Amino acid sequence: MSQSCSIINCTRTSRGLCDCCQQYLCLQHLTEHNNLLISQLNPLTDEINTLADRLSRLNVQKIIADSRQKLEQWREDCYKKIDCLFEQKCQELNQLINEKIGQQREELNRIHVKMAELINAQETTRQDIDLLTSTIRQFSTNINNIEQTCFTINIRSLLIDDTLVCIKETTEKELDLSILSPVYRTIHRPERSFRSLTGNDRYLLIHQHPNLCLFDREINIVKQALWSYDAIQDMCWSSTLDRFIVLGKNNIYFIDEYTMSIENVQRIKKQDWGSCTCSDTVLFACTNEWGSSIMEFELFPAIDMIKEWKYPFTCAKDETICDTTCPSILASIDQLFFRSYHNVRCLYLSN
Repeated sequence: MSQSCSIINCTRTSRGLCDCCQQYLCLQHLTEHNNLLISQLNPLTDEINTLADRLSRLNVQKIIADSRQKLEQWREDCYKKIDCLFEQKCQELNQLINEKIGQQREELNRIHVKMAELINAQETTRQDIDLLTSTIRQFSTNINNIEQTCFTINIRSLLIDDTLVCIKETTEKELDLSILSPVYRTIHRPERSFRSLTGNDRYLLIHQHPNLCLFDREINIVKQALWSYDAIQDMCWSSTLDRFIVLGKNNIYFIDEYTMSIENVQRIKKQDWGSCTCSDTVLFACTNEWGSSIMEFELFPAIDMIKEWKYPFTCAKDETICDTTCPSILASIDQLFFRSYHNVRCLYLSN
């Protein structure tokens, strides 16, 4: 026996099961349902065309611009390190030769003095002549040896592999604590050590009372120097100066990672300092006082203050700035973040 259409008030005989509504429908209602489905294709077609247009317009260079800038900065930093080592070794070569030349200049002066004495006295002996002749011949031999000086330069190839730069896609504002590696090693710090620390891609700078210490990647002390200056408030690394910057209670110091020499920067007026950070070109230092000020210092060619921000722009009158950071040193507009006990603020710095 034939089955009627499932649509209410429709007396026509069903012609099939509609896969859309799972009802038995007559030919007319099957056609209507089919047309309804077909009509929904149009907006989907428009949407996919819009998405296709967006895909074709994607600017790859714009998407990777920030990441590429970081790679460019890494490359520039590597070049700087190579250039710095090159200049250092060239200076060593110059120093070795100049020491030899300096010794011969001293010998030449002694010969001149001896000859002048004999000429002024208008008196000499065969022994004096023989001694001078022997000395001059030896001096000539020494000059020949300097002219023919050769150096053995032992150079190890620079090992570079893909692990130096790892690229991983991340979701914006995503923080996955599970990816943190387990504790590798612990640094036990003696009493009276100042809490601040900083680092570059080679070393970690930490105060281990009574010394200022450089730790390598294996957390071993590789260099240290006695710290006999004022209390350390903060530290940061300047790639422009290729120096660590240590913010003392009243003074600012430069630390050379190669020699561990400590330079008190005399050009900066003494302040009650609190915290500091570096961008690619400038140093920011905050005062340790209620209603803290932020001072911006140009690093190159000489360190000079170029701007100062004061309360209420920096913080409230009853607040003091605790920490500062400048994370986007590669962007066209630098951002300086500074934190008081109650607020975090951002300062945009146009280049």
